[in-house]
Formats: sequence, C-alpha cells, structure tokens
Amino acid sequence: MTDLAETTAPDVAAAAADAPPAAHAQASADAPATADAPNAPSAEAPLFDAERRATELAILDALRAVVDPEIGMNVVELALIKQILLGKDETEVKMILTTPFCPYAGSMIQQVKEQTESVVDHPVKVTLLAERWDPRDAGLMW
Repeated sequence: MTDLAETTAPDVAAAAADAPPAAHAQASADAPATADAPNAPSAEAPLFDAERRATELAILDALRAVVDPEIGMNVVELALIKQILLGKDETEVKMILTTPFCPYAGSMIQQVKEQTESVVDHPVKVTLLAERWDPRDAGLMW
C-alpha cells in the first residue's frame, strides 16, 4: 500500500482536539516567504487532513458493532484496534485479540473487515498482531 496515514487507538480520545501546534503556526507566520528558503513549509501536504480523520473516526464508529462475545464489549472499547492505515486502494486494520487462542477470532476478524468495508469503497485487510492484550489499556481493572 502507498500513501498511508496511521491512527492508533489512544488517538481516538483526542480526535476532536487534533490541531497543528500553536508554536509551529507562529514560527510559520514569522518566517520570510522566500522561494529558496530550505525549511519553508510545503504547500503539498496539509498538517491535518479533516476528510481523512473523518473517515478514520467513521471506521472506529462502525467497529463498535463488533462485540467480543466472551466479554460482551466491542473491539474499540476493549482497545483491540491498534492501527488503521488508510490508503487510496486498500485500507488495513491492525488488531489484537483478548487471548491468543480466541475461539471467536475468525468471526471477529470477518466482522471487522465487513464493518470497515461499509465505510470505505475499497478492499480491507485485517492484520492480527502478536501483541498481548492488557485489560488496563481498555480502562478495565479486574
């Protein structure tokens, strides 16, 4: 895949607060606007792509319908979605499971794929990571 943007689950809580840092904005305003300045801001890539972020949030919202049947909570609440990589031709969702030998893994992976495809207009790949799930990541204390 090319032209990918990364989103991690902890970024979800701060989604509404995404904005370029004020210090960067001030430095850009003070910089002379010369064509040969080596550190001039690029007009090609915006600092924040609102449309891309809206798509990422729509995917996370759709993934709330995917519930772990053993725990009874959705994959977003459980912090199982670790990364969403949006591409022009394919999107990849990286996730973990609550247990390495989860009997519902196949079903949950298929549901994540289907829910993500309900938001984007291209194929979705779901990748399982070998990372261990920690209930504290989801704010759970058992």
